[in-house]
Amino acid sequence: MVFDKEVAGRLEDKANALRKNVVMSVGVNYPGHIGGSFSAADIMAALYFHKMKHDPKNRYMPDRDRLVLSKGHIAILQYAALAEAGYFPMEDLAKTKQLSSFLQGHPDLIKSGEYGVEAGTGSLGQGLSIGVGMAYGLRMDGIFCKVYVILGDGELAEGQVWEAAMAANTFGLDNLVAIVDKNDKQAQGAVKDRFDLGGIPEKWKAFGWHVIEINGHDMADVLKGLYGADKFKGKGLDIAEAHPAGMHNASLTKEQYDQAMATFGGRA
Repeated sequence: MVFDKEVAGRLEDKANALRKNVVMSVGVNYPGHIGGSFSAADIMAALYFHKMKHDPKNRYMPDRDRLVLSKGHIAILQYAALAEAGYFPMEDLAKTKQLSSFLQGHPDLIKSGEYGVEAGTGSLGQGLSIGVGMAYGLRMDGIFCKVYVILGDGELAEGQVWEAAMAANTFGLDNLVAIVDKNDKQAQGAVKDRFDLGGIPEKWKAFGWHVIEINGHDMADVLKGLYGADKFKGKGLDIAEAHPAGMHNASLTKEQYDQAMATFGGRA
């Protein structure tokens, strides 16, 4: 499928708007998961502003597409997208991680469910299992929609991921898409130096999944991957692009904050 430059450009603007929203959420001299959020910003923009069926004015419509953020430590990115989409006022982003806020450090279904969050996540390795349950339940109910699960590559060291991957293939869940944000980094350094996963695409294929490898910062490639995944049972996307080192859970100086806000001002 060919996507014109106007569509790709609009979504690139949205991705930069999300990055700007992330910076606004983190603020100055307060730690936040900036690197992983920036790494997945393009796929998040493509999902919320092009591919996914959802409506902030009809939050609980039964046939909405679902997004489970398994790498829940980048909740600020999902909040950025939800605010941008109109689920809650943009100014609420500044309250992220405050004790009284509905925007906690990890997605919280109880506090944030009415604002677009579909699952409480952040204890790594559990998101795909949640997605499998959702996809299976929706199919049993005859509801036609997609369930998208975003995982980190470091998260793949968790054994529960692979149990869920086997279950998805066993049940033939063609309404489930797993997206691995392969940025090669985790909290303590390079993934390969902490828990060497070897060939990630080969592993998913061995578990019966159709794998599409894309450049997660090329919007046309992201869209091709998402639409290409519609054609297969047990579907996975492998986003292969590194984010800057040292930004897993970082605080910004006033100068860094100002620079980031100016950089991502863009056209969005």
